Amino acid sequence: MNLNIWLLLASIVVIAAIASVRVAHRTGLPTLLIYLGLGLLLGEAGLGIQFENAQLAQQIGLAALAVILAEGGLTTYWPHVRRAVPTALLLATIGVGVSIVVLASAAHWLLAMDWRTALLLGAILASTDAAAVFSVLRRLPLPQRLSGILEAESGFNDAPTVIVVVLLSRLNAPLPGLGQVMFEAAFELTVGCAVGLAVGPLGAYALRRVALPSSGLYPIAVLALAFIAYSGAALLHGSGFLAVYLATLVLGNTRLPHRPATRGFAEGAAWLAQIGLFVMLGILASPSELPATVVPGLIAGLALLLLARPASVVVSALLVRTARVDRLSWREQVFLSWAGLRGAVPIVLATIPWAAGIVGAKGLFNEVFVIVIVFTFIQGPTLPYLARVLRVGAPEEALDLGVEAAPLEELNADLLQVTIPPGSGLHGVEIFELRLPSDAAVTMVVREGHSFVPEDSTRLRADDQLLVVTTAACRERVERRLRAVSRRGKLAGWYGESGE
Repeated sequence: MNLNIWLLLASIVVIAAIASVRVAHRTGLPTLLIYLGLGLLLGEAGLGIQFENAQLAQQIGLAALAVILAEGGLTTYWPHVRRAVPTALLLATIGVGVSIVVLASAAHWLLAMDWRTALLLGAILASTDAAAVFSVLRRLPLPQRLSGILEAESGFNDAPTVIVVVLLSRLNAPLPGLGQVMFEAAFELTVGCAVGLAVGPLGAYALRRVALPSSGLYPIAVLALAFIAYSGAALLHGSGFLAVYLATLVLGNTRLPHRPATRGFAEGAAWLAQIGLFVMLGILASPSELPATVVPGLIAGLALLLLARPASVVVSALLVRTARVDRLSWREQVFLSWAGLRGAVPIVLATIPWAAGIVGAKGLFNEVFVIVIVFTFIQGPTLPYLARVLRVGAPEEALDLGVEAAPLEELNADLLQVTIPPGSGLHGVEIFELRLPSDAAVTMVVREGHSFVPEDSTRLRADDQLLVVTTAACRERVERRLRAVSRRGKLAGWYGESGE
């Protein structure tokens, strides 16, 4: 086929995928469902594009996941997830192990799978998907700890699941023992952690001290550093996914030159990687083979949703309580269980045994494909409702705005957007009564579509939007004060409300 035709077709697909983002945002559905649908339309049952190279799909998929994880690390605000890291690490390690064992046992007894296939299914589905979690949960007003647990878990748990899937996909090799799995996992995770924590700080140090001739080179350099971490760890037989996530987490929380432009570039690259990845996986699937896997897929998906995921959360919560870290209430545990979204990661992982020639791996791929589509459709749109029912939501809080203006960087400042929801204690409070730190100021109010510069005596109303400029050093204090007033009004300090 002529190159121009391929370029035209690819461009049309990208434009259609971009347009679908608005639909997905309104419905609460993760965009992956629409992208997979586009892939199915382009595949053998639609336009007839043939693609059955599982090995090539695996390599492209892993590279795309590295880009998506890099964007997740760069856009994760460390103070928001810091308290959640111990719980997230338990979910990403011990929780993953519990999920694999529970789901494999259910698949073995309910679906009569042999133990290798059952364990492969458990390992493939044990990982939550960073793209799905970020796209859905970042639109929900959740407490920082809860959203931080889910985001950090989705960034960390790809690494151990890849290790287990690769071990189980060794052709003509006996099932690995528990000791072997734990040793190899510990080794690969240690190497990945070391590489990520070396590349991130060294890259940040270099970028702060090297004056590049164009601002557009900084985002490219950051993405190159992410792939240095990924490939470097992989060449040392370590976890590339853990390395790239940690390296970009460090880079994203460092005062880099042109940081907003870098984040914007990373977000664009991640969107393109998501579109390409999901469309490719849709083309790779064979719609004619999917109906035969619907029943076993639904059984396995229900076992994952109602048994394996809750068991992993409960065990992790018990370990958190034992370690005297922040406890998880039963409401938070229920929400965490339901919010374990699956996406591209399990489908990509399912190509590993297929490419290795494991017997029955193509059927396993089809089952995973069905599970991801059906249960993402069930879980994604219901999360806002579940958050309200369980009362685990939070008032609208300060959100980081991407700003391209360089003076903010030079002033070491941040621009925050605050939306006042109905029922907030901020309603009726005058600007001076906010008592923000001296290094912060409300610079603009947007009310009923009109914007104005407020005075100290301006009284705030529900549905107002505020723009707050603050130095980076006091950003956390500003956010805490705004949350405190939103919860208890202008006398929040009197009531002992700290805004944590």
